[in-house]
Amino acid sequence: MADGTSPIRRLATVVARVMAAVMKILPSMIAGLALLLAVPAYAIVGGGAPSTDGVARSVVTIVGSRGNFCTGSLIAPKLVLTAAHCVQPGADYKIVEYGADRQPSLQDVKTVAIHPGFNMQTMLAHRATADVALLRLEAPAKAKVPTVLGMPNIPIVVGSRFSIAGIGVTVRGDGKSGGTIRVAGLVATGKPGTLQIRLVDPVNQGTRDGLGACTGDSGAPVFEDQQSGPAIVGVVSWSTGPNGSAGCGGLTGVTPLTLYRDWILQTARQWGAGL
Repeated sequence: MADGTSPIRRLATVVARVMAAVMKILPSMIAGLALLLAVPAYAIVGGGAPSTDGVARSVVTIVGSRGNFCTGSLIAPKLVLTAAHCVQPGADYKIVEYGADRQPSLQDVKTVAIHPGFNMQTMLAHRATADVALLRLEAPAKAKVPTVLGMPNIPIVVGSRFSIAGIGVTVRGDGKSGGTIRVAGLVATGKPGTLQIRLVDPVNQGTRDGLGACTGDSGAPVFEDQQSGPAIVGVVSWSTGPNGSAGCGGLTGVTPLTLYRDWILQTARQWGAGL
């Protein structure tokens, strides 16, 4: 960025300014944001293209008072879809919004709903689990457009194309490279199905560093082009480095919405939001 600062750094400044108004949450929130500045929040690596249009218009940033930093997607004016492991109990969560001057501010999250079938240990082992959650915002998200909720086209086959959109750094260890929504096109590999989809860079096929999600992209929307246009068909759950090593740029693990769309719709109705 031209001024040498990242949106996360500007966000930390905004948080400090409003400290008096939200004393109950900001001590832990500030600690979390300080951690984000010190420990890189990895995101789409391998040269994902920056975007503010198309699928990127629904993408939001989620920050937690424990220092975690995830991606979510707006599916209704006050509803955000993300990964369950991003919004675990015991912390407070906020949505980052940007005004016309690109200055960040924090939007309150009113309620968090985690799918009852989610198992953290199963997700950490890269096995299939209900890694989906919904956030109900206090007010409609600003400057964002809800996107269509769908399910993957069946059958899901090796080579099926998907797009992911997330926020975070693009160079490991370089916090200044983050804060921009980036989009990457990936393809299915292995044995994709309704429980889990594994994606890879179509060029490198997961054997060398390439396009892929990483920690900051957890909860990011996974899109598939359908007859009505791009639809969210899953969320990003985990990633690996090349050849299954630790890191990023290899596999991107996706939780498809096939088994969980009904729960999302039911929860939204209970909150008075139709989808």
